[in-house]
Amino acid sequence: MMHRLWLLLGVFALVSAETLAADRPNIVLFFVDDLGWSNLGYRQPDQFDTPNIDLLARQGIDLQQAYVASPTCSPSRATLLTGQHPARLQMVRHIPGGPKHPDFDKFGRTDVEFNLWPGDPAQFPCRNWLPLEHVTYAEALRDLGYYNLFVGKWHLGHEPYHPIHQGFDRQIGTSNFGHPKGYYPPYAPNGEVFPDAKTQYLTDRITDETVQFISDYSIDQPLMISLWYYNVHTPSQGPSDLVPKYQGREGLDGKRAEYAAQIAAVDRSVGRVRKALADKGIDDNTLIIFTSDQGSFFEWEPYRGGKRVDTLCEGGARVPMIFHWPGVTAQDAVNESVVQTTDLFPTLVELAGGDASSYDHLDGVSLMPILRDNVTIHRNEPIFGYRAYEDLYASVRDGDWKLLAYRSGQVALYNVVKDRGEQHDLSKKRPEITEELKRELWRWENKVGVAQFSGISP
Repeated sequence: MMHRLWLLLGVFALVSAETLAADRPNIVLFFVDDLGWSNLGYRQPDQFDTPNIDLLARQGIDLQQAYVASPTCSPSRATLLTGQHPARLQMVRHIPGGPKHPDFDKFGRTDVEFNLWPGDPAQFPCRNWLPLEHVTYAEALRDLGYYNLFVGKWHLGHEPYHPIHQGFDRQIGTSNFGHPKGYYPPYAPNGEVFPDAKTQYLTDRITDETVQFISDYSIDQPLMISLWYYNVHTPSQGPSDLVPKYQGREGLDGKRAEYAAQIAAVDRSVGRVRKALADKGIDDNTLIIFTSDQGSFFEWEPYRGGKRVDTLCEGGARVPMIFHWPGVTAQDAVNESVVQTTDLFPTLVELAGGDASSYDHLDGVSLMPILRDNVTIHRNEPIFGYRAYEDLYASVRDGDWKLLAYRSGQVALYNVVKDRGEQHDLSKKRPEITEELKRELWRWENKVGVAQFSGISP
């Protein structure tokens, strides 16, 4: 009798989840690699052409102050998936791989759980894969009746930890590595990504696969597509048909012209995927999210820093973030809420009809008030940036103020609303704010379990 009761409860839960999700939107998450906040046509029209992304911003809500919790390849992805801060996950650097790293084989596989970085002053052990016990947004949405497709760059572990083992129903174009060997075949070091490819540009190929999937989709479930681009990561190699357009433009010499062409390839992809949604007749009930995992390989005005230097500064940590949901989000809207990629997990759960509070250790908040009403949300605590490579290791953003913390004990304070380029350190002029943000950082480091690696004193 008890067995039958549990069986009936299980069937009821499944039916309830599917019924709940029946009127929920489809979701497409465009997640671009190394795309800086400034590197879009509507922000720098003299250098970049992104008509499809520009249109998306005009049709939806453009969040001006969106941050990555750890502006680095693997940690940013782990955060997006789990809603947990990378420091809590012990994923504070990118996962290495390949023959240059003795713990990894040539296929990017390892049985060693943690790696150390020689230049990291704290010698923080960092995971080589995202453990399966963490709940991902794909698993959460699956329980709410969604079908989950993953396309593109993973960089969260080798085969036993691939997307199909983390809640996704299907994966396309995934490898064990953090960037392609090249954007023309062979794409990956061992030819494992689209081995049948002959001459096609990688972004065009993964777009073809995504468009075909949308066209063929016939499952009676709402759909989430996670399209995580390899572009615009190095190698600097734009599509051959687009590169000449950017060569010779002011400020786009050499690799920067290739970078602009890579961005144009992503923009072309966004347009093609949106057309596929329209052709399928599901665009009016599809939420589109567009964002990036960290700032550019290059430094761009108006912000200081990027992927390679001063990475927790605005140029490395602030990223584009756009939401478009026809009939729900405002059009041609900007929003100045301070948000973080930790917020996407609870947002996805809520819009799918779930309860984000039922998940442990979430470090973000739902952005549904922004999607519904374009309100400015005010957080109960600051947002924190964290990574473990060099002296600069943490940031605290609270209101207009941002603290940068170094392992060596140095701190710097900026008003990033008035001083977007973080040029004027006010830590000595505003000691009360400096000390308060240091206390907040110390409290947070204890909460997420990394206080033993702190560079500041309580």
